[in-house]
Amino acid sequence: MATLWTSSDFPPQGVREIVGEVAHLLKERGESIAVAETCAGGIISSSILSTPGASAIYYGGLTLYTLPSRIAFAGWTEETVKSYSGPTPEIVAGLAENVRDKLHASYTICESGTAGPTGGEARNRTPGYVALACATKEGKTYTREVETGLGPDREANMVRFSVEALTLVRDVIKGDAKL
Repeated sequence: MATLWTSSDFPPQGVREIVGEVAHLLKERGESIAVAETCAGGIISSSILSTPGASAIYYGGLTLYTLPSRIAFAGWTEETVKSYSGPTPEIVAGLAENVRDKLHASYTICESGTAGPTGGEARNRTPGYVALACATKEGKTYTREVETGLGPDREANMVRFSVEALTLVRDVIKGDAKL
């Protein structure tokens, strides 16, 4: 039987270094993480879980790709859905805070963006745009917006969104993030 993949294929090359750094920091500090991801599609969670000793730091995750999943698992209401106009720092902050409150992790990271290949005219609907949030146990939520410049390359954007989300949580852990 042929091997379809090797351990060197996962996590994606761009994610490997930053996920290792985040996992090390969390283990060293005795802290934990939860994940609420949308268009990264599980890359963040699965990358964390690929690190040895993940059970000590990973409190759980949700892939909140659809609006109904956000109603069922992330505290959204029908009113939230009616007023939704795409990913924003406020949207991801709310998702991160809701999931952090439920899973009680030290940090919850959330991303939502437009991976492509299609999108819209508004900035937050352009392929390569992602809004990020990291909610902390101290009740602070840090946000960032990133434009990858990768255009409609869906897979490359998904990996880059994962890297950017993990970079934000690393910066929060180290005290380098700004509110």
